[in-house]
Amino acid sequence: MRIYLTIALLVVLIVIAFIFGSQNSQEITLNYLVARAEMPVAHAVAIFTIIGIVIGVLISLLWKLSRVLKPKKTLPITEG
Repeated sequence: MRIYLTIALLVVLIVIAFIFGSQNSQEITLNYLVARAEMPVAHAVAIFTIIGIVIGVLISLLWKLSRVLKPKKTLPITEG
C-alpha cells in the first residue's frame, strides 16, 4: 500500500512540474562558477527536479544501508 502512495505522490509532483514548465517559456540565465547557460524555465525546473529526486533517493538508500550494516545492540544476560 505504501508503494502505491509513493508512486501516486511522485506522479502528482511530476504533473505539477510539467504544468509549471509549460506555462513558463521565458529564458533564464544560470551562472555557474566557470560557465553561464541560458535555458527556458521549464528545462531548469526539470533539471533541478531530477537532481532533487536523485539526491533524495541516494540519501534514503545510504540511510537504509547504514541501518542494515549497523550491529544490533543486545542486552547483557544476567544470571540470577
